[in-house]
Amino acid sequence: MAKKQTITKDMAISEAVSRYPETIPVLMKYGMHCIGCPMAMQETLEQGLSGHGIDVDSIIKELNKKVKKK
Repeated sequence: MAKKQTITKDMAISEAVSRYPETIPVLMKYGMHCIGCPMAMQETLEQGLSGHGIDVDSIIKELNKKVKKK
């Protein structure tokens, strides 16, 4: 049985939301409304969150908690 992959800061934004759609409300809550824009395919969560002035590590933890609750 494969271990469920967790969200990492080096994942592309589009990869994270396509694998784990339950994370979309969390990202939207912090102003990450660009989840569907073309840059989301190339930009990592770290790049996107940092670019919006958001603490990367705390949001990654919150995203992983959301995924584990599912």
